Amino acid sequence: MKQIKIALVNPPLPGHKQRGTGTYLEELIKALNKCTEIEVTLVRINSDISKFDLVHYPYYDPFFLTLPLIKIKPTVVTVHDMIPLKFPNYFQKGLRGEIKWLIQRQSLKGAKTIITDSYASKKDIVKFTAISEEKINVIYLGVREEFKVISSQKELDEVRVKYSLPSSFILYVGDVNYNKNIPGIIKSFLSATQKFENIYLVLVGNGFINNSIQLSDINNLISKLRLEEKVIKLGFIDLSDLAGIYNLAKVYLQPSFAEGFGLPILEAMACGCPVVTTNTSSLPELTGEAAIKLDPKNYQTLARSIIELIENASLRDQLIKKGIERAKKFSWDKCSQETIKAYKKALE
Repeated sequence: MKQIKIALVNPPLPGHKQRGTGTYLEELIKALNKCTEIEVTLVRINSDISKFDLVHYPYYDPFFLTLPLIKIKPTVVTVHDMIPLKFPNYFQKGLRGEIKWLIQRQSLKGAKTIITDSYASKKDIVKFTAISEEKINVIYLGVREEFKVISSQKELDEVRVKYSLPSSFILYVGDVNYNKNIPGIIKSFLSATQKFENIYLVLVGNGFINNSIQLSDINNLISKLRLEEKVIKLGFIDLSDLAGIYNLAKVYLQPSFAEGFGLPILEAMACGCPVVTTNTSSLPELTGEAAIKLDPKNYQTLARSIIELIENASLRDQLIKKGIERAKKFSWDKCSQETIKAYKKALE
């Protein structure tokens, strides 16, 4: 049987490698390469694709020209989410962005098949593009093997010392964009500190160390609430160390207004860290009954759940077990198998 030659286009946007989109590309390539039916080649956006049977663009941005209008080969596009369009007041596109969105939307309609991370994202794609539901395949992401329960206390102690982590902390990993609701994390944490004096908040991600308007607002809020000595901001962390940090955390908190998927939540569950998140967008799909899901704007309720998870050992153990089992349902091999089905569908 003839191998299907796939051109997988490296996203042209800077910084994607250290985000969920970078994880998706890296893990998808590794999983696809296990399959003998296809031959996958990573190419640049302007590469010659004439020798390939199909082209897969694994990233889509409504305000940047990541797709060609004219497609000389059957095309598959992964659209992780439509969050910039869901919150237009917080993702300003300007006139150029508006023009690019019109081009990107039209270009997306020319794809043979669209892949997205959740049914919530599928619903948004249909809403904003009027593309038929039949064209959109929901394929869940996986969790990397590095994210697991670590039994070695020596290994955990080394991570704690390396990053000067306190004995008790709440954790968040990710971006600082509006939809992540970082002010909600900080305000919920403030309420939790009134119950536990020795608890800290650890924020992981480049957005917490690289200057930006969002970081300035975050720092101002931390200062206003007098939490400077309680909040620890770390940049990008290597996988092995990040798994250790998830293992050490008392609670993983991600009260997002919306997500396309929510990889850090899956990573936390796989590492045995109980999760408090929200009942919006993809998050109920992702977590099932394995996390506490609340209104993202109700900071007091979020804080009470954090306190309960720390105080109630039975509830904590129950969520940890459920989270570990839930995370096992998501794998990159499963993601790649479903992706290959999408490729075949596009070639029909």
